[in-house]
Amino acid sequence: MSLLAPSPADAARRRGLRRMRAVALGLLILAAVVYAVTLSRADEGWIGYVNAGAEAAMVGALADWFAVTALFRHPLGLPVPHTAIIPKRKNEIGRNLQDFVTENFLTEDIARERLAAAHVGERLGVWLGGPENRARVMREVVRVTRAGLGRMSDEDVHEVISQFLLPRLAKEPISPIAGSLLEGVVAERTHHGLVDLALEQLHDWLSDNPGTYAAVLGERAPWWSPPWVDDRVIGWSYQQVLAWLRDIRDSPRHPARVALDDLLRRLADDLQTDPEVMARAESLKERLLAHPQVPVTAVGLWNSFKASLETAMDDPDSYFHTRGDELLEHLGRHLVEDDEWRSRLEGHLGEAVAFFVNTYGSELAEVISVTVEQWDGREAAQRIELHVGRDLQFIRINGTIVGALAGVTIHALSTTLG
Repeated sequence: MSLLAPSPADAARRRGLRRMRAVALGLLILAAVVYAVTLSRADEGWIGYVNAGAEAAMVGALADWFAVTALFRHPLGLPVPHTAIIPKRKNEIGRNLQDFVTENFLTEDIARERLAAAHVGERLGVWLGGPENRARVMREVVRVTRAGLGRMSDEDVHEVISQFLLPRLAKEPISPIAGSLLEGVVAERTHHGLVDLALEQLHDWLSDNPGTYAAVLGERAPWWSPPWVDDRVIGWSYQQVLAWLRDIRDSPRHPARVALDDLLRRLADDLQTDPEVMARAESLKERLLAHPQVPVTAVGLWNSFKASLETAMDDPDSYFHTRGDELLEHLGRHLVEDDEWRSRLEGHLGEAVAFFVNTYGSELAEVISVTVEQWDGREAAQRIELHVGRDLQFIRINGTIVGALAGVTIHALSTTLG
């Protein structure tokens, strides 16, 4: 089986090669005819110049025909030394070409220079400025994401969670991470919004459900207590609880809030420094991760996320598409307007390209020599000639013309000096 499959453009190349061969051969035949016609009168004035030019043109045409033909095959089938160069030395040519590409193209300096000249960041930013281009990016993101999701079965997700993720989490100490995270949350008061939400919801629930509150406390009242006393105590406590929740909700410096912050701050410190608290946290983590329901729940959460994501990808007006378009537009605008941000991105690209060239450049260029070695010598010569042979025929044409001019010049000098 041939390793050099013909391409649709080969027919046009073959026609062009044949046409240029015919031109070169036609000039040789023309020179031969002119030489033969003028040979008998070579000593007569201007005819001698024509004869000398035609003779030199034949010599030049034949010499260049031999040189061009010797690259690809033995001229006239004769095993003349140093002919059929490409079939005989294709492996060496492939290795030399590999070295040439490695030394002159796949170098860090050249790669960085070409990347800088391309202005990738600015061009990408301008390209992302077009809504149709951002839509194209989103279509590709959806296509790739959908393909990735389709290849992840529930069994695969369960196996990754149970055999890789959970054992890895079990080995990692959780208390220092949790303590550091909680310390940052308390320092930045990130939890205050959650506390406000919880207080608001609890206050609203109690306001809307006084009967439930009374029923819960009534079940715990002593049997000997008169009902009217229970009702008054429950009513008074209900109003006190509502007032207390309102005070905490409306006062950012309420003692209960301060006490909660102090508690969370101590817990964060204990999770990082107290061996007993750290041990209890690790024990709780291990019991949680060892529970057989954890992988099942994780797979269920994954399926819910997957279904939501697929639904969002199917809807062009969903938050997924809207937010994706906004992010791409924001990225494009930054790349165009923010020189520092664009320079930072192009710097990272330069580092990535340099790493790739320095690490894999020689292996990439090695593809050239390995591929050439797999070619059949004669077939490789035919294919190369098909691609460059048409241009090489100009050597024969030029040789014919230059030979004719040289012959005329030499004849003129001989006549003048003789």
